[in-house]
Amino acid sequence: MSRDKILAAVKSNQFNRAELPDLEILNTLTATNEPLIQQYTAIASAGGSFVYEVPDLEAIKTILHKEFKPGVKIISGIQGLDDYTFAGDVTHELSHSFADVELTILQSNLGVAENGALWLTETQMNVRVLPFISQHLAVIISKDDLVPTMSQAYAKIGNADYGYGAFISGPSKTADIEQSLVIGAHGPRSLSVFILT
Repeated sequence: MSRDKILAAVKSNQFNRAELPDLEILNTLTATNEPLIQQYTAIASAGGSFVYEVPDLEAIKTILHKEFKPGVKIISGIQGLDDYTFAGDVTHELSHSFADVELTILQSNLGVAENGALWLTETQMNVRVLPFISQHLAVIISKDDLVPTMSQAYAKIGNADYGYGAFISGPSKTADIEQSLVIGAHGPRSLSVFILT
């Protein structure tokens, strides 16, 4: 078959343009009377995250002081947590210098109740490697920043301006090797989520 015949056959079998489906139906299908905080907590906890409802940053500090020994390297992307190294002050450092970070604390403006995911942009990470290289990760989110479904999350970030972003859900885990679950194989060993109420 000649090249022209092939191209002509392809051209004659083009699909008609179709409008994108209305995803609003997904919102009604996934609607629940369960409050988003409880929904998020149940799913995130089942995925291995520790979820805390807290009134303010002081309550977060109290929990972290109990969980982490003094002297370990903790980097925070949150201005109000002055006890820790501010991530904005270490953006010039090479990625290898973060290999001994015990805990990274970041802020998210979007959480998804149906799968426990948290959306983090490069701006919120300060240093792109931080949420992936530290031994433990803590993310702070307001209860007002939770949405029920991923379709609603994508609607919120679809036209947003960001260079890099990632959904993070639970601690790093894999069961690839001998079907044995390993936590922290290629990322944080724990994820703590602090929901500001």
